[in-house]
Amino acid sequence: MRYDVVTIGESMLRLTPVEGQRWEQADQFQMHVGGSESNVAAGLARLGQSVAWISRLTDNAFGRKIARSIAAHGVDTRHIIWTDEDRIGTYYFEPACAPRPNQVLYDRAASSFSRLCADMLPTGLFVPGASRYLHVSGISLALGAPCCEMIFASVQLAKQAGWKISFDVNYRAKLWTPTVAGAVCLKLMQQADLVFLPFRDARTLFNIGIGDQEIGHLPEEFATHALKALAQRCSAECIVLTLGQYGAAACTHQGVCYSPTRAASVVGRLGGGDAFAAGFLSQWLTGAPTLTALRWGNAAAQLKYTIPGDLPYFESAEVAALAKQSAMNDVNFR
Repeated sequence: MRYDVVTIGESMLRLTPVEGQRWEQADQFQMHVGGSESNVAAGLARLGQSVAWISRLTDNAFGRKIARSIAAHGVDTRHIIWTDEDRIGTYYFEPACAPRPNQVLYDRAASSFSRLCADMLPTGLFVPGASRYLHVSGISLALGAPCCEMIFASVQLAKQAGWKISFDVNYRAKLWTPTVAGAVCLKLMQQADLVFLPFRDARTLFNIGIGDQEIGHLPEEFATHALKALAQRCSAECIVLTLGQYGAAACTHQGVCYSPTRAASVVGRLGGGDAFAAGFLSQWLTGAPTLTALRWGNAAAQLKYTIPGDLPYFESAEVAALAKQSAMNDVNFR
């Protein structure tokens, strides 16, 4: 079977206190399935792309729950590596309520995915014509040396098979330091054809950027400056910079373009960046203009914010309609 995109990554169970309680108060938790790469896979499948997800899961009720939840969106999960050993990773999330910020507590050490080594990869999948893109993220690179080596090995297998590489930097401060993350992520960025990163990651890892409030005055000029600086460090076909509430911009060989976004009611912010990547990729894969891909990315993220959980329960027609509404303020630069 030919895929548009193959993703590799860890999905965990997310536990969130009910009724806005704090961890210390809570006796009941809501359970959600979430993982950056599987969120992207689910979004792409819902937007009409053919997608497979590679991971390693413990063969118990929790592992099967994760696999079934992702497969329900139309993602091919037949390439999961199952094991009777190790454990499913979990994380606890305490949503923000001003002035309190979001809180995240990981419990993923020695998870089944963190022990996915390069020699466990389904090498028979990595053949010419099996997929157009491999999508990976910096989260996997942060999960220890074996996992990091496995991601770089998968990238090499994909490139040898003639696939292109999509890479979301996805920096997580609780997993590694900016210095180490910057060096490792830059190494992978230099092998990628398509790169996604938030402006905060550009600033934290690569010392590119300005203050959050300053971006609001001149988002187009900031994006142009940041993207051109990033383009000097890697030769990706396209670098996409997300700007939070101000939208997103992209740099290609044709120049820089910027698409603003609109405010959305926030019910579930987690997974918004993954929804953006799915929306962007869904159009990039069709050969649509970069601005169209940015509009779809913004629209997908807006819709995800209105949905609880990590996974993107939206339809292609919804994303298309919202993207169409936002075209009037787009900007092309050279």
